Amino acid sequence: MHPNAALLSRFYDAFGRRDHLAMAGCYHPEAHFSDPVFTDLRGPQVSAMWRMLCTRATDLRIEASQIEADEKLGTAHWEAWYQYSATGRPVHNIIEASFTFESGLIATHRDRFALYRWTRQALGLKGLLLGWAPPTQRAIRRTAARGLARSMEP
Repeated sequence: MHPNAALLSRFYDAFGRRDHLAMAGCYHPEAHFSDPVFTDLRGPQVSAMWRMLCTRATDLRIEASQIEADEKLGTAHWEAWYQYSATGRPVHNIIEASFTFESGLIATHRDRFALYRWTRQALGLKGLLLGWAPPTQRAIRRTAARGLARSMEP
């Protein structure tokens, strides 16, 4: 197994344990993260996001597979099952991840998933009716950004 594939395996193993400190240790200090909700996180924001998500989760289950990596690039498929804290509704999110590496650490991490599928699960009828709409998706991003900013306050 390539060392960067082993790094990704350690990352997802830590995520499954909700060990945000071990997850943060897999990232380069100047890492960049993006997904459909957190579209542009950099450096300390990346670790703070994982800390926020791991500490809020009470029933999180993670399964990662198809982990592949070489010296520069990596990919993984992962799935998460949890209750969305704002509504108590169950979510099963299916994610495709891509990575770049620098100095043996994750430099960029991009997660791709269907935000409308997520909104239908997490928000119920509102998500079904409005989850596809840009204003609803912007509101989800704003709420997540506010939560991240609050979690980073001293």
